[in-house]
Amino acid sequence: MIKGITAIRPASSPAVFETLVSFFSILGFESGKGWQDETGQGRPFLAPVGNLEFVHGEVPHAAGPADTYIEVTQLDEVRGVIERWIAQHLSPSEGEKRISETVETTWKSRVFTVEPVPGFRYAFWEHTEPLAGKPVALEGDLVATDMKFAIILARWNAVITDRLLQGALDCLYRSGVRKDQVNIIRVPGAWEIPSAARAVAETKLVDGIITLGLLLRGETAHYEAIYNEVSRGIGQSQQETGIPHAFGVLTCETLEQALDRAGLKAGNKGFEAASAAIEMVSLHRKIAQQAAEKVEAK
Repeated sequence: MIKGITAIRPASSPAVFETLVSFFSILGFESGKGWQDETGQGRPFLAPVGNLEFVHGEVPHAAGPADTYIEVTQLDEVRGVIERWIAQHLSPSEGEKRISETVETTWKSRVFTVEPVPGFRYAFWEHTEPLAGKPVALEGDLVATDMKFAIILARWNAVITDRLLQGALDCLYRSGVRKDQVNIIRVPGAWEIPSAARAVAETKLVDGIITLGLLLRGETAHYEAIYNEVSRGIGQSQQETGIPHAFGVLTCETLEQALDRAGLKAGNKGFEAASAAIEMVSLHRKIAQQAAEKVEAK
């Protein structure tokens, strides 16, 4: 039934209101819908998670009490942003009084407090354990030792696809794959990629498949028709064979966009596809191992 919680703290003057708005505007909050009429004005700042907590006894950290506790990631970066704001709005002697040192707490976190205007004190904190409060996730890693891959490569637009191939091979070799564990299969164009990928996947001789190609938009609907079938075919092959398929088929408006994604301005999507393939093979192995261990435990 509860949808949200809002804490309202009246500002003592328009100047205090504007100072607080300036302070919270720099911190990355989502700005809510403000209001203003003849009686006053308001400016909400929204966070994805809200908590209401009551405490009895001493404040559980050495940074001092605060009106509101704001959980963040990258606490040191947040502190740097706040310190720059303080330098712009307060004198050096006054600024030193308004922000505390960052201290460790007994609840496995780091925290500091800041008072942008007198009487409004806020604590910023982060967990010292990255997974605190979160479920432990099962994830793949990028160690590709003893993994076998097939790269399905379209010859059409080879000036781009060859660059994607170089990126994919660079990723595989850096991650521990031997050259004899990589099978490169060239097909005429993007349309033929799903057929070749399915044929290879059904052999069960590889752990993962990396698909590389390029579709450039033309003046007709041909582009959309080809792309839909290529993406559908690759996805269907992956789902029905159980072999991870990494999608490295670029869909671009211009050749310049394709070049940017093949190693110029936007990284190399071949490298990224290979990285995704390695991670998914690793994840599949971990899932299988976890299932086997549960069976043995029974």
